[in-house]
Amino acid sequence: MAIKSKYSNQQVEDLIMQLLTVLDNSNAKADLSLMALGNAATTIINNNVAPSQRKQVATSFASALNSSINIELH
Repeated sequence: MAIKSKYSNQQVEDLIMQLLTVLDNSNAKADLSLMALGNAATTIINNNVAPSQRKQVATSFASALNSSINIELH
């Protein structure tokens, strides 16, 4: 089932491109990029989500991340 968002695909794609451009311009390797994005996600959750909801939001975020990665078996 598709998830409805209050944000347009264009808004999401534009923000993703801006984030990736910053990482690319910093010559950040995958591990540093993931560390920085993970720390940013933590900061966003801690600063914008009620303490009682943080664990649920983090769990949902992790689940969505796991669901979105491509796993190729050779």
